[in-house]
Amino acid sequence: MIEHLTILPVLLPLLGALSLLLPPLGSSLERQRLASLFFAALTLLASLALLLHTRSEGIQLYVLGNWQPPFGIALVADLLSTMLVLLTSILALAALLYACAGEDRTGAYFHPLILFQLMGINGAFLTGDIFNLFVFFEVLLIASYALLIHGGGKQKTQAGFHYVALNLVGSSLFLFALGILYGTLGTLNIADMSTKVAQLSEAESTLARAGGMLLLVVFGLKAAMLPLHFWLTRAYASAAAPVAALFAIMTKVGIYSLFRIHTVVFGDNAGPLANMIEPWIWPLAILTVVAGSIGALASPNLRELTANLVIVSVGTLLITVAIQSEKATAAGLYYLVHSTFISAAMFLIAGLISQQRGKAADRFVMSRKVRQPALLGVLFFVAAMTIAGIPPFSGFIGKLLTLQAAHAGAEMLWAWPTILISSLIAIIALSRGGTTLFWRRSSDKTEAEPASHWQVAAVCLLLLAAPLMVVFGGPLTQYTEQAAQQLHQLPASLDILLPGGPS
Repeated sequence: MIEHLTILPVLLPLLGALSLLLPPLGSSLERQRLASLFFAALTLLASLALLLHTRSEGIQLYVLGNWQPPFGIALVADLLSTMLVLLTSILALAALLYACAGEDRTGAYFHPLILFQLMGINGAFLTGDIFNLFVFFEVLLIASYALLIHGGGKQKTQAGFHYVALNLVGSSLFLFALGILYGTLGTLNIADMSTKVAQLSEAESTLARAGGMLLLVVFGLKAAMLPLHFWLTRAYASAAAPVAALFAIMTKVGIYSLFRIHTVVFGDNAGPLANMIEPWIWPLAILTVVAGSIGALASPNLRELTANLVIVSVGTLLITVAIQSEKATAAGLYYLVHSTFISAAMFLIAGLISQQRGKAADRFVMSRKVRQPALLGVLFFVAAMTIAGIPPFSGFIGKLLTLQAAHAGAEMLWAWPTILISSLIAIIALSRGGTTLFWRRSSDKTEAEPASHWQVAAVCLLLLAAPLMVVFGGPLTQYTEQAAQQLHQLPASLDILLPGGPS
C-alpha cells in the first residue's frame, strides 16, 4: 500500500464519485451523504499519511504504467504538493459536512461533483508534468462549472456563463503554451524542462519566453490576478456556501502553478530566461491588492466582501512570488494555508447569516436579527480578526512573515505599505459589515431555523486553523521553509525525479 500512497488522494475521490453515480449509493441522498463523507475522510487520511511519509522518506515519484519519466505519466509528492493536498482534503470534508444539513438537496449530483472536484485539485497538485496539469485543470473546471450553478437561479447562471467563457479562453491559451514549450524543449516533464531551458539557442529562448509568458496569463487567470480577476467576485458570491468554501482553494491552484513552473523551470537556473516574469509580477501583485481592497470597501454583502478579500490574498501571495527567494516562498506557503482556511470559513458563515436574516440575506442593510447572534457573532469575529491580520491569530503571523521576507529596500517600498494599508482596509470593511449584520436591527422577531450541528461543525473545523497555526507556528514554519528549500533547490532532487537521466 505504501508504494501506491501517492496516487490515493486522486484515486479515492474518483472511485467515490463513480460509485455515487451508480446504484445502490446513487439511489438515495442519505446513502450519498454517508458515502461521500466516507470517501472524503479516507482521502483526508491518505493525504495525511502521504505528507508524513514524504516528510520522513523524501520526495516520492509514482510512475503510471512503468513508463519512466520524462516520457510517462508521473506523480510527484514533495513537501509542497502534499501540504496542499491535505489542505484541499480538509476543505472538501468541511464543505460536505456543511452541505449535509440540506444544501445538497437544492440540485442534482452535488456529492459526486464535489468528489470529482477534489480529484482534479489533488491531481493538479501532484502531477509532475505540465500536460497533466492541464488535464487535471480541465477535470476540476468541469466539476466547478456544474457546482457553480448548483441550486439554479439567474444570478448563478450569469456568473457561470462568464466563468465558463473565461476559463475556456484560458484553456485554449494553455494549449498554445504547451505546444510552444514542447516544440522548443522537447518535453513537458517539469524536472526535465528545468534541465533544458538554460541550453536553448537564442531563437528557441524567444519562443520559450513566449510560452512562459502565456503560462503567466493562464495561471494569472486561474489565480484571479489583475486584470484577469473580474470573474471571481460574482462567481464566488453567487455560489452556494459549501461550493464557495471549496472554491477558496481554486485561486491557490493558480498560485501553486506559478510557484512550480516559474520557480523550477524559469527560476534562477534558467539562463537568459531566469526570473523572466519578475518585472511583470511586481506591479500586477500590487495592483491586485489595490483592486481587491477597493472592492472590499464597495462590497454590498458579506459574500462579495469575502470574495474581494480573496483577491487581496491573491495579490499578497503574488508579492511572495515576485520576491523570488526561499524565505518569501516559505512565508507565502504559510499565508496560503491560512487564507484558504479562513476565507472558506467566512463563506460558510455568510451562508449561516443568510439563512437567519430572511430576505435581507447577508446584505449590509438593516434587517431582523439573526436567530443565534452569540454563536454567529463569535464565529464572524474570529474569522474577521484572522483575515485582517490582527494578533493572536494566524493572519498576523502570515503577514508578518511576508513583511520580513521583503527586506530589501525596493521590496520594502512596494510590499510594506501595500500589505499594511490593505490590512487596515480589511478591518474597516469587516467592522462596517459586522456592525450592520449584528447590530442594525429592524425587528427582534425571527422565525429562522437555528444552524445545524453539521454546519457549525464545518465552520469550526476550518476556524480551528486560526489558533492552531499560531500554537504550532514553529513546526509549521519549519515545514514551509523545508518545502520552499525543496522547491528552489530542484537540482538536488533530479536523481529521484529523473531516474533515467534527462531525455
